[in-house]
Amino acid sequence: MSRLFGHDSAVAAFRESHASGRLHHAWLISGPEGIGKALFAHKAALRVLADGAGPPVTGPGFHVPDDHRIAKLVAAGSHPDLMRLERLTKESGAELARSISVDQVRGLQRLFATTATFSPWRVVVIDAIDDLERAAANALLKNLEEPPANSLFLLVSHAPERLLPTIRSRCRQLRLSRLDDAAMRSALGATLPDAEPDELNSLVAVGEGSPGRALAFRGLDIDKLDRAMRALASEGDPTNARRVKLAAELSPKAAQGRYEAFLARAPSLIAGEARARRGPALAQALGTWERARDLAGSATRLSLDPHSVVFELGGMMASLARRGTAA
Repeated sequence: MSRLFGHDSAVAAFRESHASGRLHHAWLISGPEGIGKALFAHKAALRVLADGAGPPVTGPGFHVPDDHRIAKLVAAGSHPDLMRLERLTKESGAELARSISVDQVRGLQRLFATTATFSPWRVVVIDAIDDLERAAANALLKNLEEPPANSLFLLVSHAPERLLPTIRSRCRQLRLSRLDDAAMRSALGATLPDAEPDELNSLVAVGEGSPGRALAFRGLDIDKLDRAMRALASEGDPTNARRVKLAAELSPKAAQGRYEAFLARAPSLIAGEARARRGPALAQALGTWERARDLAGSATRLSLDPHSVVFELGGMMASLARRGTAA
């Protein structure tokens, strides 16, 4: 299993609760995407199961040696006291189902119908609970309201505010933060041991605290994309030529990855411009950032036309150049 970087305070909070003998039965692990929430949940599950079954684990944090008997079972996906719920692959094998179904949640009863095999604990990891269909969320709530003895639910969430309030209220919430640059560099270096220092530095910058995001952007020539956006923000686009060119480059289906990178990067660039401003110019930049964030955040979800989205976001960046940095 991969190494977890950063999140030391969250690891310590979980370990302290476990060591106290009063481990809460449900943990809602939230934070931005790509920062290691699912890995945190899987490592927490492994440590609880390994500690409960023995031989004793003495390493810090969530460390469990790869040759530990429980680690081998978990790595093989054959530990009988651990269940993971995630979106399943459709029958076509081409894509994932839209949600985690109620039948999957009801399947948890197989885990709780018998006594635990290796230790008192039975653990459920749901990645991500945001993906539960409504009926599945209601079925899970019954388990959270009346948890079986020695059960542990580790629920990964990218947007906890969208969950049922009754689910949130049954959980201890643990929010993970974006990684700092040092942790980012370590995480990316471990994943890309052959990467050159310049590439790692570039990935740290575009990842903005999320190794998953940085890796998703790798190979997409983000530097070129950033240069085009900075030109819009600093020089404007009086003839629309820059926006037309950028929209033509990013709207084809083959450019989906770069388009998604643009959606992620555009609000960040505008936010960076806002930080350099004061007075009315700051208020204008903040208003532009809010509009850009809302449009970029809904573009994929609402299947908006990429060409129009890029052109509109480009216009927002160009408006910053027209207003300048006057106080």
